[in-house]
Amino acid sequence: MSEPSTTAEARRRVTDLVRRARICMLTTTGLDGRMVSRPMGLQEAEFDGDLWFFAYADSAKVRQIRVNPEVNVAFSDPGHHAWVSVSGTAQEGYDRAKAERLWHPMLTAWFPDGLDTPGITLIKVHAGAAEYWDSPGGAVVNLLGYAKAALTGTPPGPGENREVSY
Repeated sequence: MSEPSTTAEARRRVTDLVRRARICMLTTTGLDGRMVSRPMGLQEAEFDGDLWFFAYADSAKVRQIRVNPEVNVAFSDPGHHAWVSVSGTAQEGYDRAKAERLWHPMLTAWFPDGLDTPGITLIKVHAGAAEYWDSPGGAVVNLLGYAKAALTGTPPGPGENREVSY
């Protein structure tokens, strides 16, 4: 198998895992230099290298992104034993047409006036790289792997682990 198709397959796998997880932890660098993570809901499940989130323009995360745009977005899907870490560059800005395409009625819990909520903005994270861990087979297969590892003294196989650049 050639490397381009392998890379394309890895990117498709990242897309599948991100789409399935949807909830993530967005990590920014605080103004004091410490890492800060908070849960976020991904607004667009089609991952093409960009992740989109709604936020308030005066929030700490947006202030942090303005100072240091390097971020990490981590997705966890423990039900399927899969994890994805996306590192990239974030930018904040409001594009009404894009916001309309991304809007979901559940967002009114955080933005009560919908797209007319004062201070609403978008955060776009452009992926530079992603790494995923995928352990297909479910809990029973994983438990058997751990039991075998305990008996043989060899670490269990991690499943599929792959890094991919964007």
